[in-house]
Amino acid sequence: MENLPVIIVTILVSAFFSGSEMAFLSANKLLIELNRKKNPYLAKIIDIFLRKPGMFITTILIGNNIALVIYGIYTSRLFEPFIARYLSSDFSILLFQTLFSTLIILVTAEFLPKIIFRINPIFTLNIFGIPLAIFYGLFYPISKITHGISNFLIRKISNPENHTRTEDLVIGRLDFDNLLAEHNENAQNDEQIPQEVKLLKNAMDFSSLKVRECTVPRTDLQAVDIEDSIETIRQKFIESGHSKILVYKENIDNIIGYVHVSELFKNPKKLRNIINPISIVPETMTANKLLELFTKEHRSIALVVDEFGGTAGIITLEDILEEIFGEINDEHDVSDLEEQQIDAHSYKFSGRLEIDYLNEKYQLGLPVADDYETLAGMILSYNESIPKEGEKIHIPPFEFQILEASKSKIEVVKLIKQEE
Repeated sequence: MENLPVIIVTILVSAFFSGSEMAFLSANKLLIELNRKKNPYLAKIIDIFLRKPGMFITTILIGNNIALVIYGIYTSRLFEPFIARYLSSDFSILLFQTLFSTLIILVTAEFLPKIIFRINPIFTLNIFGIPLAIFYGLFYPISKITHGISNFLIRKISNPENHTRTEDLVIGRLDFDNLLAEHNENAQNDEQIPQEVKLLKNAMDFSSLKVRECTVPRTDLQAVDIEDSIETIRQKFIESGHSKILVYKENIDNIIGYVHVSELFKNPKKLRNIINPISIVPETMTANKLLELFTKEHRSIALVVDEFGGTAGIITLEDILEEIFGEINDEHDVSDLEEQQIDAHSYKFSGRLEIDYLNEKYQLGLPVADDYETLAGMILSYNESIPKEGEKIHIPPFEFQILEASKSKIEVVKLIKQEE
């Protein structure tokens, strides 16, 4: 029985290396970087492994193989006398020893440690960082030679043009996606997702965001005719609370510029004397391209046109930044959008509120489609006509009662979520 302690130790060592390999491969590299400040000393150790992943994996495999060889030798010594009592053939004895010892090592040193270490890989690497560093230094000469030989063979076998140094690829898009997926799985609702993760997701999606998705719609524009008086636009500034008012000629589809409220301090005689030019962009342009345009031209507002050249709305620098950082409010922002939770299943909403916003804040599960972005747009898409005040519309499991509406749009809606 003197062989038993050695067998137990080798199983534990093999489990340590197998679990550490799984923790390293499944750990989110971005999360490791974000946690660097919490454990700066351990972060330096793990950073060595991240910069040389090939060397680290080689070290793990060498240590694991040494443990398995010792395990095999001592397991054979322990079980052979017992097996020989029942089996006379050397081949049968060898086969039984191999199957039995393999079963033990697979369960105790492969499956279990990999499952356990994968639950919290960052914590595992922090706990076992120092022992791993010791083995890394101890096996370094052997690992260096083995890793060099394997790289040489890979270069000879594979196409040199396709050979990539994986050691240089520390953090990739997959790490970002895994981090977001991990937080989404762990969070019961959107409010439990850390703000930093939300910002990261918004930044990653920013390159595919279209201008039309963050445009102030045509119906909400504040504009005056070029022939209007200075007093008219002054009153418009007071009523709207905006710092910029659009100026058109004859109709809203012919926007010629905008006026900033600061221009009124110059006591202009005519409106046309204080009009600033405005950039015109298609609604299919991406938000990141528009942000580049704003930066290049030192502007903060642009006119958005549809495929027919008509006015679709406007977009400002603030609208773009809000897509990354969330709602930005200043002292001039006064929301006129109705938003009220009446009880556990009833709500009172403005038709202009976005579906994504309502789903995120109230966990409603409203249907999402490319055809619409707002609550009013969803109702129009399903109803295929503008409903009248008091009319009830059923979109299971929701019931919508139109509280306020005009001939051209839905203003306020009462939403009732029916129990399924």
